[in-house]
Amino acid sequence: MGKAKKAVELSYGKAAERLDEILSKIEEGEVDIDELSGLVEEAAGLVKTCRGKIQDAEMKVKTITEQLERESDDDDDGAVS
Repeated sequence: MGKAKKAVELSYGKAAERLDEILSKIEEGEVDIDELSGLVEEAAGLVKTCRGKIQDAEMKVKTITEQLERESDDDDDGAVS
């Protein structure tokens, strides 16, 4: 059961929450050396998931704003002064 695949299926909020948990464990020294590499690998997958979701959201917002701007321009062209 790969954790990287599981991370891809997580929502942004859940992935960020898990990242916080991992960072807290590492910062507090709760991780032994045997566990550290696995957590770092999981964290890398979570970061990749979060970045992908942010990029997707940015693209969607850009598309929507451009569409709204075009519609606004079309409405302005037909307006009577």
